[in-house]
Amino acid sequence: MTRGGLARHLSTCVQRQAAIRAADQKGGAAQELYHLQVQDAGRGDYWLHLELNGRATLQALDQYLRVIWLECCGHLSQFSLGGWRGAEIAKPQRAERVFQPGVELTYIYDFGTSSEIVIKVVGERQGRPLSTYPIVLMGRNDPPEASCMQCQQRAAWLCLECRHEWGESGTLCQEHAAAHPHEEYGEPLPLVNSPRVGLCGYEGPAQPPY
Repeated sequence: MTRGGLARHLSTCVQRQAAIRAADQKGGAAQELYHLQVQDAGRGDYWLHLELNGRATLQALDQYLRVIWLECCGHLSQFSLGGWRGAEIAKPQRAERVFQPGVELTYIYDFGTSSEIVIKVVGERQGRPLSTYPIVLMGRNDPPEASCMQCQQRAAWLCLECRHEWGESGTLCQEHAAAHPHEEYGEPLPLVNSPRVGLCGYEGPAQPPY
């Protein structure tokens, strides 16, 4: 599905509704829960659909985005309202004091080689959370396909020297990555499902933390 198509699907998804009913039958107070559509601010090839507990802090969201998409060198990050030059929102702030339908935040990781992320609230519900963790991953993009610049087979590696010094795509299949001659930027890096790929030596893991 497309990013927007999945957002519409999740509002009526039979499996999700069954999970919600099962969670609501358990004990505990109902909480505000926010459906977030998270995407890279460029082409939007990379996206996540998350459900965030309203009692969680933005710090929890920051940590989640670092692990699944961004962390490479412990860079600084920031949430802001009104673009990355807008009003900064402190990370200890609870989600329920920041989010409501229609709100859009900008998240920046690394103020040198920056990754800019757009976070949109596309839905809200009141009920019991689906997990004991503050965030549930409901969906994400499939890894964008890339072709080897030498043989056109599916690529799995990226040469930063080719990309940054020679203006080439830098994408390589397993065979051509093994014999690739460029070494100024180090060995080719794995192509991972993250908007951070190719930036600041990012290598992943691009996997959800829970």
